[in-house]
This record gives sequence, C-alpha cells and structure tokens, in this order.
Amino acid sequence: MAKTPSFTCTACGASHSKWSGRCDACGEWNTIVEEAPLSAGPASKSLGASRGRAVALTDLATEETPPPRTQSGMDELDRVLGGGLVPASAILVGGDPGIGKSTLLLQAAARFAQAGLKTLYVSGEEASAQVRMRAQRLGLEQAPVQLAAETNLRDILTTLEAEKPQLVIIDSIQTMWADNVDSAPGSVSQVRAAAHELTTFAKRRGVSVVLVGHVTKEGQIAGPRVVEHMVDTVLYFEGERGHQFRILRSVKNRFGPADEIGVFEMTGGGLAEVPNPSALFLSERGEPSPGSVVFAGIEGTRPLLVEFQALVAPTPHSQPRRTVVGWDGGRLAMILAVLEARCGIPFAGLDVYLNVAGGLKVTEPAADLAVAAALLSAREDASLPAETVVFGEISLSGALRPVGQAENRLKEARKLGFNTAIVPAGGKLTGNGGLALTQMKDLASFVGELFGAV
Repeated sequence: MAKTPSFTCTACGASHSKWSGRCDACGEWNTIVEEAPLSAGPASKSLGASRGRAVALTDLATEETPPPRTQSGMDELDRVLGGGLVPASAILVGGDPGIGKSTLLLQAAARFAQAGLKTLYVSGEEASAQVRMRAQRLGLEQAPVQLAAETNLRDILTTLEAEKPQLVIIDSIQTMWADNVDSAPGSVSQVRAAAHELTTFAKRRGVSVVLVGHVTKEGQIAGPRVVEHMVDTVLYFEGERGHQFRILRSVKNRFGPADEIGVFEMTGGGLAEVPNPSALFLSERGEPSPGSVVFAGIEGTRPLLVEFQALVAPTPHSQPRRTVVGWDGGRLAMILAVLEARCGIPFAGLDVYLNVAGGLKVTEPAADLAVAAALLSAREDASLPAETVVFGEISLSGALRPVGQAENRLKEARKLGFNTAIVPAGGKLTGNGGLALTQMKDLASFVGELFGAV
C-alpha cells in the first residue's frame, strides 16, 4: 500500500496533510515541502526483542552491568557529561558563532583518542587541512584522530560503517544533507533527518556521536525542537566575547545531573580548565564598593560564588531604563516592585543597571536577596560589610524563603575567605560552615538591619 505523502514547513517544522502556499502555524509563504520517508534501518536487538514483539521488563537480563564510561581527562568536560562519555550516546552541543565549540571538541577528541577511543572528526564547514592547522595551533598535531571533510550523510554513514569508530564528532549538523530529503541543507527537514539517522546509527552500533548545532539570535539551537528530544544530552557553550571565561552547561542529560556546568578559560593555546571557578569569578573584585554584592549560588552540584553589580542613577528620561546582563529581567522588575510595595523604597525616576561579573548567567531564584542588596547598596551609596555573602529567595509578600544546599554554599564561601553570611531565617542548617550567620525573616527587616531607614 502506498504511503500517504507528508508535507512539512521548513520554517517551523509543522506537519500538513497537503501542500498549501502558506503555513497555518507560522504564517510563512512558500515554505511547505513534501518529505520523503526516512530509511527504517535494521531492527534493533538491544533489548533482546524481535521486531514487533514486546518483552516483559522482568525478562531482561539484569545481571549485565552497564558499559563503562570513558573519561577524557578534562575534568570540567567529564563533570558536565555526568562522569564521562557513555557508549551509544548522542550529544548535541550548541553555542554562538566563534565562541569556541570547534576548539573545545577538537581538544576533547584528542583527549578521548589518547584515552583509547577510536575517534573520527567529521567537518562540514572546513577542509581537513584547516582542521589540521587548528590542531597545530593547539599543539594536538600528534593526536591519533581521524579527520574527514564531508556533508553528504549517505557518504558519512558509509564511512562510519567501514571505519567502525567509537566516537564521532559531526561539525555541524546544519551542514549535513540527506539526498532522500528534497530540501536545502540547514532546513528543518534536513536537520531532523540527519539528526535522526545519526542518532539511530549511534544506538545501533554502540558509537558515541557528538553533534555541533548552530544557535539562533535568541540563543536556542537552530532547527526543530525535536532534535533536542532525540539526543541523550544537550550542552550549551556560553560566554561573553569580552571575557575569557567560557561555560559549558548541561540543560539535558539522561546519564547525569542537568544544569551542571564546566568552566574554561580561553587562552592562546586553546581552552584551559578552571578547577576553582569561584576564585576566578571573584579575582577582579577589589575593595567593597556600593552596588557590589557576592552571591553564593549553586550550578548543578557545584557551589559557585559570583559578584552582582548594580548601578542606580537619576534618569533624564520620562521612562527609566532597566538593563540586565546575566540575570532575568522579569525577576528584576519583581524585586523592584516588592521593594516599593513592602519596604516603601521607590525606584521611580531612577535608571537601574544590573550585571553579573565575569559573563556568567544566573538563573536560580536564590539570587533574589543578593540582587535586592546590590540595588539598595547602589541606591544609598553604602557598601555592604566586607567578606560577606548573601543568598535567599524573596516572595511577593516580602518574606525571605530558605533555599537548598545552604551548607554547601557556606562551605564554599568559607573556603574563599568569607566570614559572614546573610541568609533567610528558618532554614534547616546543620552547620554554619564556619561563618557568622545573620538570619532575616523578611525583606523589611533586612533593609532596616543593613541600611537603616531609607
């Protein structure tokens, strides 16, 4: 029986039962194309089941131990992967252009190859000679890594079947094209087809596949969202071009904790690991100044100290500016509203600028109290006591809520020489980490204790 044709929008990925000139989902014109069916491939026997027959979970062999992870020797990369590279896994790495994705993966390929994995680096954007030039600059010209420059997916899969590598790096997935899909390379259909075939190959042959993905101007990986669901791990390589720090962040990991981060420093010889990122992010911090507050945060399983910097100044405009770098602008608006409604501290007629030093992006609500302290410190031109860290979540009522892993935050602060911490009252603290604790029950008492009547 003939298969019903399928039509897909190359702009948004929406499926349609028939062709039309305009996509009903995104409104774009002339973006709907007919998709050819993907190859089904041989039946998988990884669960001991024949095709079309279910097997009870209790019948599976439970005495088999999971395949061992392979560690690269780059501790920061192994941490983000959950302890090392898992065989038959698919990993998607995204990041801005020029941030260092290819450099990171070439260094990782060399490390894994030196650890005993047969590694193949496939570049769809550069010739093999250009990849060798980068390897020479990084001092990796003697690494036992095989190179290939190809964009045809059929040729790549044929090469993989012949070479039988244990690790494959595809740079990048947007340059791959499948000849059975009638659309241009980089389109939604091509990206989905290439990701599906490579992920299927990884599971069928027990090969670890790393896919490099471009990102959109909003910072999301370009292409259909379903690609992120196909793979096992999604990593984002972040960083500000004005800073030498680079953050490798896990946003999805089936084999380890999500939201784990690894910190690297961009140098002339490539990316260097940063074993103590808290000290690095605070290395440029001088004497205490108004608007500067140190926040004790948690990224994944790692405690991390960063500096929040705030500037509050009168505005000549009718609409004050609210500029945020490294934090959520909507949450800043909430903190300003709570300060005005619950503490009577207005910010009308004042421009507010907030920055996370070092180019790090903080997402956890435990930074609320540190942001409020930085704003008040900048507004009143009064510095907080030296060697003090702050953390806590602020509710809309003005109450301060305890946050998780408070002991780890305090231990990290103590390790870096801090002796005082301002925290919410009522938290379940089994110890103070060697710091003098100042516990506050609400934002009003915090304002009165540190800044008096404002």
